[in-house]
Amino acid sequence: MTNLLQMLGVRTLRWLQSLGHAAAFFVDLLRHSPQALRRFGLVVVQVHAIGNRSLVIIAASGLAVGFVLALQMYYALVKYGAAESLGLVVNLSLVRELGPVVTALLFAGRAGTSLTAEIGLMKAGEQLAAMELMAIDPRGRVLAPRFLGGIVAMPILALLFSAIGILGAWVVAVLLIGIDPGNFWSIQQSGVDLWRDIGNGIVKSAVFGVICTFVALYQGYETKATPEGVAHATTRTVVVSSLAVLGMDFILTALMFSTP
Repeated sequence: MTNLLQMLGVRTLRWLQSLGHAAAFFVDLLRHSPQALRRFGLVVVQVHAIGNRSLVIIAASGLAVGFVLALQMYYALVKYGAAESLGLVVNLSLVRELGPVVTALLFAGRAGTSLTAEIGLMKAGEQLAAMELMAIDPRGRVLAPRFLGGIVAMPILALLFSAIGILGAWVVAVLLIGIDPGNFWSIQQSGVDLWRDIGNGIVKSAVFGVICTFVALYQGYETKATPEGVAHATTRTVVVSSLAVLGMDFILTALMFSTP
């Protein structure tokens, strides 16, 4: 029993130590972000690199989700004579929930692992150490532009995911099922609020962008400078980012939509 308590105590202390180290790293990253904004071209390059690399999987996934969501919602709504509300249900599901969350999960698996591997390989090749020897802070020159690029790219990708998903739902609802196209679009115009629905979805995706990008950069920067260390860091990036996104999604949804 004593050994068990000792083991739990040691693991708890290690977890708290790593959490504190990650918090200090995050604060330091925020401190270097204004410096990165002064080199705005670096941020633009990272937005293009991160967003362009993820665009194909985001578009394909958004289209597939729109197809499936329209079919499933139609089968559920037609039982209650509410098939005309299909466009509104699909729209709210995408812009409020599925768009930000699924985009964040795909972002963690595609761009997040790429960032972790890139930073990890730079550390293994001693490029970061060489920058420090030249009195160049790698957190301001390498990490901060990627951090800001991920934050900017995530909402854009989430909006594209939702827009393509709605178009996919239109294809199924109007061309395959035969719902009136005017009704499909008009009910969305009257039932979707710009700030409460779309705005909150953008805020969600921005928060998820902070989480996924920070986790990716932290895992890459703190990884062991070995091939095995880089491989483990990329795996931890996907796991930690996904769990953090799902947990934060519940908190944000409770705060944003708790009142009518």
